[in-house]
Amino acid sequence: MQTCVEPTVRDGLAGWCHELEEIIGQRKLQPVFQPIVDLETGVILGYEGLIRGPSDSMLHSPMMLFEAAERCQMLLALDQACLRTCAERFAELSLPGLLFVNTSPETLLVQGQRPAAIFSFFSQIGLDSKRVILELTETRPNGGYLALREVTDRCRQGGLRVALDDLGEGFSNLRLWSELRPDFVKLDKHFVQNIHLDPLKEQFVRSMVDISRQSGALLVAEGIESPAELRTLCRLGVRYGQGYLLARPQAHPVLELPLQNDMLPWAGSRRLGLRNQPLARDLLMEVAPMESKVANEAAYRRFADHPDCFAIPVVEDGVPVGLLRRHHLLESFAKPFNRELYGKKPCHMMMDKQPLVVNADINIQELSSLVVAAEQRYLVDGFIITENGRYLGMGTGFALMRKITELQLSAARYANPLTGLPGNVPINETIDRLLGMQSPFVVAYADLDHFKPFNDLYGYAAGDNLIELVAHLLLEHADPERDFVGHVGGDDFVVLMQSEDWEARLRLMLREFGQQASQHFSEAHRAAGGFEVAVRSGETMFLPLTTLSLGVVKVQAGQYVSHHEIGAVTADAKKQAKKMPGNSLFVERRQPAKPAAVCDCQTDLSSIR
Repeated sequence: MQTCVEPTVRDGLAGWCHELEEIIGQRKLQPVFQPIVDLETGVILGYEGLIRGPSDSMLHSPMMLFEAAERCQMLLALDQACLRTCAERFAELSLPGLLFVNTSPETLLVQGQRPAAIFSFFSQIGLDSKRVILELTETRPNGGYLALREVTDRCRQGGLRVALDDLGEGFSNLRLWSELRPDFVKLDKHFVQNIHLDPLKEQFVRSMVDISRQSGALLVAEGIESPAELRTLCRLGVRYGQGYLLARPQAHPVLELPLQNDMLPWAGSRRLGLRNQPLARDLLMEVAPMESKVANEAAYRRFADHPDCFAIPVVEDGVPVGLLRRHHLLESFAKPFNRELYGKKPCHMMMDKQPLVVNADINIQELSSLVVAAEQRYLVDGFIITENGRYLGMGTGFALMRKITELQLSAARYANPLTGLPGNVPINETIDRLLGMQSPFVVAYADLDHFKPFNDLYGYAAGDNLIELVAHLLLEHADPERDFVGHVGGDDFVVLMQSEDWEARLRLMLREFGQQASQHFSEAHRAAGGFEVAVRSGETMFLPLTTLSLGVVKVQAGQYVSHHEIGAVTADAKKQAKKMPGNSLFVERRQPAKPAAVCDCQTDLSSIR
């Protein structure tokens, strides 16, 4: 075994350089791979290839390895060796998806002078160059932005794609984004760490999400280490990510991520094939694109032969670069001599160079916001839909508005008209989804006590105000990332909770209800602690002030199989809570009397009021 000796003691810098030459020459570099994950579905998009030195060497860590290469002026040789090593091992392991591999702009400039050699290498090892993403690891290319763009364009012609690494580390890489129009952009881990605690970081990431959508780049968050960071990134619209929370770099990486319901946002959708709302891909229209070098005359003929063709996407090797708009081109050709002047010229001269480009998996609400915030032409001429940065099809403003209208009608049908909260159908669907995920959760049923007498005494408007107070407090104290608040009807509510501090949240909610509800009674009734109401016999009965009861059932994996069974046990918990005086919380701690598989109850939450 080689003995590790500090080079500065042994031979100074020469010792480092000699060892580095040996590592590169004898191919001792050790590649490891970290998954890059689709944060919405949990599917692995690809892997980043990372390099380590020999385990018994001082140059084992990447930091020491590249520091030695810089001091020894061997960065180019090390960069090229890393690319070869990662690609060869990726092919040997037959890993699925894309390979992200780091390279410096200077290395890319050198290799790009002979792109055929790069493509030949990938072909020899059996790796399709279209699966390789070159990550630029420095922010300022010494060879100039124009030269680097020419090289990346040549690489793209052979199928290679480009990623910009460590976005946010310096302003120069923002210029690289503008100059190179990368296919992927990787968000520096500084903006990911504790993002849920830093509003400024949230704003930065939100801006980067918007820019990535406009440019057609796919945004990847690096360094995800906590569930809170992951949930915040998903809420902000970041689609892809990597980090220790998801998977660590390994010599033999995982091919599929484990299903961890308490942490990963995609767990339920991956198991049941559900998703929250329609996506841009649901608006997809197949419109044949046109290569940027095709003559304008060909576009004119297509518009003339197909009156329903409103726009033609312009692509370069499958990547959208512009949009030919029907009215613009036809109006231009109608002017004297324009058809003769421009008919044979490439269509990229007449295209809109800033079309609206969106990922196929952006949800409809976000897409609607983008279209409304953009220029009117996007609503008229439509938008380009991409997948993994490549052209997929088009969508129209008309189709978007129609889908939005459908969503609004559906929401009106299933939401409670007073509070706007989800009603029985989405409540039951959510319960069944949680049961299918085999994930523990809590069902809290909220019901006002003596509400009808209050409603009769103070009027329906006052009753509505009290119901709205309950809705407001439930929403305020529920975890927006992990809990679901629904309105069964009348004065009945359901909260489905996965937050660990659910009991503290509910008790605080009850305390605040007690404080705020008193304002809804007259001073005389507050002083008396209740009010008198007439009963059917004609006599009067004194009732205490209206309070709130919460019946809680803790659901463990395998206990129940449907929302019907949950409704039955929750009905009983609510009854127990209403037997307690004042604002009360009852937690059912008894286990089900018989296995859920043989339960024949058919109660659902809409029938237990």
